[in-house]
This record gives sequence, C-alpha cells and structure tokens, in this order.
Amino acid sequence: MTSRPKAGAQLKAYLGLRIMLQPLMPLILRCRIAQGKDDPARWQEKMGCASVKRPPGTVIWVHAVGLGEVMALRPLLAEMFRQSPNISFVITSTARSSAAVIGDNLPTNSVHQFLPLDGPRYVRRFLDYWQPSLSILSEQDFWPGVIYDTANRDIPLAYINARIAAESFAKRKKMRSIYRDLLPKFGLIAAQDEGSSQFLAKLGAPAPQIFSSLKPAAEPLKADENDLSCFKTQIGARNVWVAASTHAEDETYVFAVQTLLSDEADRPLLIIVPRVPKRSAEIRDRIAEVGLTCAQRSQNERPGPDTDVYLADTFGELGLWYRVAKIAFMGASFGGLGGHNPWEPVCLGLSILHGPATHNFAADYINLGRAGVAELIKETPEATQRIAEKVIKAMLVTDNSGRKNSNAAQLVSDARAALVPLASQLIFLKAPSP
Repeated sequence: MTSRPKAGAQLKAYLGLRIMLQPLMPLILRCRIAQGKDDPARWQEKMGCASVKRPPGTVIWVHAVGLGEVMALRPLLAEMFRQSPNISFVITSTARSSAAVIGDNLPTNSVHQFLPLDGPRYVRRFLDYWQPSLSILSEQDFWPGVIYDTANRDIPLAYINARIAAESFAKRKKMRSIYRDLLPKFGLIAAQDEGSSQFLAKLGAPAPQIFSSLKPAAEPLKADENDLSCFKTQIGARNVWVAASTHAEDETYVFAVQTLLSDEADRPLLIIVPRVPKRSAEIRDRIAEVGLTCAQRSQNERPGPDTDVYLADTFGELGLWYRVAKIAFMGASFGGLGGHNPWEPVCLGLSILHGPATHNFAADYINLGRAGVAELIKETPEATQRIAEKVIKAMLVTDNSGRKNSNAAQLVSDARAALVPLASQLIFLKAPSP
C-alpha cells in the first residue's frame, strides 16, 4: 500500500495555488480551444469527465505527455496484458495532436483520454470514475497535484522510462522539496540511463532502477495498406528518401541536398515530413525559392515524375513514408534542437542520417552509431555533399530487404526482452481490483 504523502512548504504552496487557480482553469481551456491547442469535441476530458465507458475489473492508468511517448509504451502494455489478461488500460496524454494517432494505435484492451487539468476537482472526478489499481507515469510529465491526489488514495505509483537531462535537472532542483515529498511514494522508479538515475536520486528518489529506453522496443508504426499501394503506384520505380520531423534548421540542409540530387539522371524523390504541419505554407515557399518542384499531401496533390519534393504535411503517416524510403534523415538534429526519436525508422529497417544535436536521445544515437545504423553528419560546409553521397549510396540498394541491419534488429530484440521483467514488476505493484 502506498504511504500517503506529507506536504512540505513547497508542496503545500503548490497545492494551495492549484485551489486558487482552479476557477480560472476553464477560462484557460476555452482560450486554448479558440487557439486550436485543445480539442473542442473532447475538452470535457480535461475537466475530468470521461467520454468512454470504464472497462470492468482492473484498470491501470498510464500517462505520457505526447504521441512518441505513448507509442513507446505499446510493447510494454502488450507484455503486461500477456502476463495478466484480465487488465485494461486508460492511457492519458496532454497534446491534442497525439490523440487521433494514439486512437488508431491503441494496445489491446485500452482507451485513450486527455489528462485532467491539475485542479483537485478535476483530478477527483477522473479518479472517482476510473478507479485505477495502478498509476504509471512515463518520461518527463510530472504534475504534483495529480500525483499527490493519487497517492492520497493509496493507489500505487510507478515512474518509468524516466529521462532527465542536466538542463532539466537544473530547473527541477529549484523545486527539490516537492520531488522529495512525492518521489518516495512511487513503488517503482525506472530511469533510461545512469545520468537520469543519478539526477532522480538527487531529487529524492530512494532507489531508482535502470531500464533501457522503451523506444527501441516499440512496434513499427502502422501504415494504411491501400494508401501504401496507391503511393507506390504513383511513384513507380523512383527511389525515395525521407526527412522526418524536420524544423527550419534541418530544411536548409535537406533542400540543398535535394538540389544536388536533382541533377542526377535517376534523381530520387524527397519526402519531407515537418514536425509542425502548420508550417506547410512556409515550407512550400522555401522549396520554390530554391528552384525545386513540390506536391503537397494535404492538398491531395500527387507526386509526378518531375516532382522533386513531396510535402507530407499530415499527422500519423510516418509509417507510410518510412516504408517507401531507402534512408531517413532525422529532424531537429541541426541547429542545436536535440534530435527526435531515431527508433521509428530503424524498427522498419532504415538506416538514418543525423546532425550533431542529438542530446534528447543521446544514448540511443550513440548505440545506433556503434551498430552502424546511424551516421553523424557534422555541421560543416561539406555537410550537404556528405548527405547527398549517403543518399545516393542508399539508392543503389535494389530492394527493401537490403535496408535491414542485423545489429539494429538485435538492439530491438534485446529491448523487447527487457520488457518482460519490467512488466512483471508493474503487475506485482498494482492494487487489488476495486
């Protein structure tokens, strides 16, 4: 049974502030809806009101902030369900953009809801309805009021896949007293790496364990078979490379590379998938400025034989683009942004190229580099030429079987094997069904 938390001065101040701010939370939510940041059809979930029926029996509540974090949890939840087929999951997230994709990729026996706002009334509604037997937090989202209220009901808590960089730790240690009050209430704390484990210990975690990142174990992103077949017909025998989750800093290099490749006799098609699809007008203007031709997914335009760039400005279709490409460039790796998840293309057999900024997934990129799956492109005047050379080399592969890398497959296999003991610990931790 989880011991109920005692509140020190910082936690008492936070809990008092959330009570004072609770009347303002609906107003903030309305503003976010007006700005397109929250879903107008599902806003009541953030007030703690469920939009789907609670499954009977044991419900485990799993929270992750966004799409990538939730997708990484799927194999773990599948393993927990395999070990204990009588459990169900309510998965919460905060980002609106993740909801539709999560809904299409839910694990067995799972439903998705948005996390309630951190007001006592809204958290109480959520807990009253779902009555979870275990609450699992993943990665970085840490809401003190939600955690306090959950622990106060003797609901077991687990914090898994935890990742804390030095910069994040510097911010969190200013509220160290809150962490020291709450972290000891977790029955299991599992960090991704030694550095995160040490930071958690300094914040008050009594005995953080180390489990490797869940992302290598993730199931491959899905793709609609009809869309895949249709797109392959549209591009014919053309080779494809994909630039995934890009930002403006990445696109400067990517478009320069495609300009070089457009002079090739058998020039490949670049599929660019921006991290923020709303930037599509800006991106299309930049494509025209460098003299490349473009077709746009959201406008139902088809790539023709003379199309240089296919702007895939839609959510949830990376699994489709990875399946038609022969190599991937990972976005946010130029310009100091820190890099995005490299495992999604790797799980589908792609080798990846990336810039030097990978601190968001530092250990992952290092391991993939050692396995010969990821290649660093330094931010130098020669970067454009180097990327072009790597893309041309990848185009020489005659079929998709040549994309596979046995070392990457072994990394994925090892990560999936590590899920078994973690799932067992979590199942052991859960409380009896209500």
